[in-house]
Amino acid sequence: MVRQAAENREQGKRIMIKNQDRSRYIGASDTSFVVGNWETDTFFKWWQSKMGLNFRPKFQNRYTLAGTFYEHALLDTIPLVEKDKQIIIPELHLRVNYDGNVGDKIIEVKTFKDDKEFKVSKTYWRQAQVEMYAMGSKELTFLAYPLSEEHYKNYFIPIDKRKRIFIPCEYDPQFIREYLPKLKYMGMCMEHGRFPIKRDYERWLHEEHIKQTS
Repeated sequence: MVRQAAENREQGKRIMIKNQDRSRYIGASDTSFVVGNWETDTFFKWWQSKMGLNFRPKFQNRYTLAGTFYEHALLDTIPLVEKDKQIIIPELHLRVNYDGNVGDKIIEVKTFKDDKEFKVSKTYWRQAQVEMYAMGSKELTFLAYPLSEEHYKNYFIPIDKRKRIFIPCEYDPQFIREYLPKLKYMGMCMEHGRFPIKRDYERWLHEEHIKQTS
């Protein structure tokens, strides 16, 4: 994993993400689609977007806009932080965007309404696992921050460091072992213009196993 991590970082590109078209690549935030149910309408629409068939700009409203702005403001409270790093692993069709990192230590920012309690959802946890895998890191911390109604009206309210919530996330290699074959299969489907089907995946997985053991 150490060697792969170095290669991943070497291939990584630190850029500001301007193009919102995510077709032909699968991101860390897509992880729940990769390991979830492939037979839903939601998955079908997602796969169409991955194939570039129904691309729509990322939905934005005052909540998402405020979250994006305060994400950078929160990262600015972390000494030596890098922002908006991107790592691309072409052979896996994997493109991972990072909120922030200090060296190999990843910071994933999440904002939430202050009338609710923040919890790391399964989707967030899965996303974090893939972020750590691509970076070659075993250290990721969620930085959660509550936003009030005033934050959605005014994007320039100073960050109150006392309200920051830091939640470490432990790396789970077993999850990655289950995730990678499905990711590789989906990459093959992208290359051949096919729709992912569970029975086809199981047949492909069996054939890959034979290749590796022969």
